Amino acid sequence: MAHTFLLEPGRWHLAGFWLERDQPPLEIKGGALIAWNQEDWFTMVTKFSFPGGGHQDISCQYRGRLNGGESQYTYVLQHSQLGRVEGEGWISNHAIVQRYWVLGDRQRQSGFETFYRFSDHRYYLASGTLTGHYLTSTMEATLERQG
Repeated sequence: MAHTFLLEPGRWHLAGFWLERDQPPLEIKGGALIAWNQEDWFTMVTKFSFPGGGHQDISCQYRGRLNGGESQYTYVLQHSQLGRVEGEGWISNHAIVQRYWVLGDRQRQSGFETFYRFSDHRYYLASGTLTGHYLTSTMEATLERQG
């Protein structure tokens, strides 16, 4: 796989827009730090803020396992707004797709993230959060590798 996001340690800058039902788009900025602590385990820490205000910052701490040469993985996540989350990811030739669900949540919140590779240093992110069967928020952003 030719991916640099998630599959290699690195620091990424994010810029884009956050949308919620019946609300105007909000500018969002932030970053991701990815590390590989052991052979098959990765950690990713993300933090997103809203420069125009109007929304609480979002931070996430991922820990996942990807066996060398495989294209599917699992992860756990501590999300500042959703709480404890589990998920799975699939790696294709041009994209990394993740699906997650909130643990112990009566509202049945879940979501998805798609990281589409444009180059080694640039990815496009499209994500969404659902409550039950309804889309409640989406994010579209560009990720740029730093350094």
